[in-house]
Amino acid sequence: MNAPPKNNNNGGHRPRGETLRALINRRAEENADAPFLILPGGGLFTYGEWRDSLLSLAGFFAQTPPGEVVAAMAANGIAAAQTLLGAPYHGRVAFVINLSAGDAQIAYKLRHSQCLLATADEANISRLQKIVADESLPVQIVKATENGIPPQPPAKTKSGGDNGNNNGDGNGNGDGYNYENPENPALLIYTSGTTGKPKGVLHSHKSLIAGGQNTVIAHNLGAADRALCVLPLFHINGQCVTVFAPLASGGSVVLPPKFSATHFWKWADENDCTWFSAVPTILSHLLHQPPPPRTPPLLRFGRSASSALPPETHRQFEKRFGLKLMETMGLTETAAQILSNPMPPAQSKFGSPGIAFGNEVAIVNEKGKEQPRGEEGEIAVRGENVMLGYLRDETATAAAFAPEGWFLSGDLGRMDEDGFVFVTGRRKELIIKGGENIAPREIDDALHLAPNVVEAAAFARPCKIYGQRVEAAVVLSAPEAHDEKELMELCRREVGKFKSPDRIHFLPELPKGPSGKVQRLKLAAQFNKE
Repeated sequence: MNAPPKNNNNGGHRPRGETLRALINRRAEENADAPFLILPGGGLFTYGEWRDSLLSLAGFFAQTPPGEVVAAMAANGIAAAQTLLGAPYHGRVAFVINLSAGDAQIAYKLRHSQCLLATADEANISRLQKIVADESLPVQIVKATENGIPPQPPAKTKSGGDNGNNNGDGNGNGDGYNYENPENPALLIYTSGTTGKPKGVLHSHKSLIAGGQNTVIAHNLGAADRALCVLPLFHINGQCVTVFAPLASGGSVVLPPKFSATHFWKWADENDCTWFSAVPTILSHLLHQPPPPRTPPLLRFGRSASSALPPETHRQFEKRFGLKLMETMGLTETAAQILSNPMPPAQSKFGSPGIAFGNEVAIVNEKGKEQPRGEEGEIAVRGENVMLGYLRDETATAAAFAPEGWFLSGDLGRMDEDGFVFVTGRRKELIIKGGENIAPREIDDALHLAPNVVEAAAFARPCKIYGQRVEAAVVLSAPEAHDEKELMELCRREVGKFKSPDRIHFLPELPKGPSGKVQRLKLAAQFNKE
């Protein structure tokens, strides 16, 4: 794989830290009997058993050269987790396919990544086989079972060693690949591609471990903590927050096949979970379900990420469930978390994803210079958790970095005197009405004050008088729970007539990217066809 050059390189110094292989081996050696991966309804891997499971797949991963992509088309479960952690363990690059993507988009990603080897579970193998056949892709597919990828004996190299089983000399038993380099590519994940073809974000072992460690630092996670992972493993949050963070802390993770509002609290209770990570849409759905008999007693906090958490949803959730909810912010390009509200008893702030933990965050102007506190600009990030770059796209990689190694997020915000960041919107999604900038989140937050609004997103539409006008789309907990007039009056009270939507659309769901963020540009494009 030709990894793109990263703007903030390490100047040729020896890579620091350890690889995912070294970390998994260390966990297995230090505490082999400690639980790591738990499947609701039965199935548990200790750290020792998980390391052995990955070792048994040396022959599978050896079917493609070191440094190349190995894909998985599978729901959350053993096969998806084996690919996510097993590919980098064996010197390959993991790519967990977004199951909600269209066939053409999946084909594009397989071709762009030059993937030659993939696994798929029972529910998805026919679809993957059809995509590969229809597009004449040179991808070898191995069927996974409920027990994961079938173990295969390691292939012998010309030197007689086991291909894929590094013997500790760092040279991959004669295959020429340095398995001990933390800068090696380890994960490929594609952005949503709202304005063009999806970009392949390439992460190293170092950036993934740093991303997990940032979550550990922010939430004071330890070996006794157990995460509930309800986000898919093709999601950077599901990957780095609820898998790599437990790995970094020596904790464990409960992995159901997908989110279920009716099973959520039961899973957390029966499996002794101490925390979970979710997106605002999930939190809103939980709010609109009958409450559980009790909030699981061992749960000490939940966290919200991937898109802005409306303050009203935040307040209602904490009040209803008696559980501290930590708003955070993460990016695909930064191995998830860059900001988090501090854990109690430290101060947290509604409407803010918090302060930086484990990396640096700044607000910069169009020239990449830091803005004074309180002034709006682009949110920039610097740290070991930042991606290597965009796969086979040096132009996009260079454009994503400002001088001195700052990654430009594309999100707009301001930072207060306490270091808390307040996100005001995406640069490309800003609504400019009559020359005035309107942050879509202002309208979103107003709409969420209505008790039966589950999701809301404001967006720009062309206007002959003002250049752009404001419209919004909402998802309701029940049909006709609110009408357009009622919601428009609510917005006028909260944000004023000028910023209020001229029209509100009622939809069964809003379009989202792989990270869970609502795609406002797709909403605009959808209604511009009318």
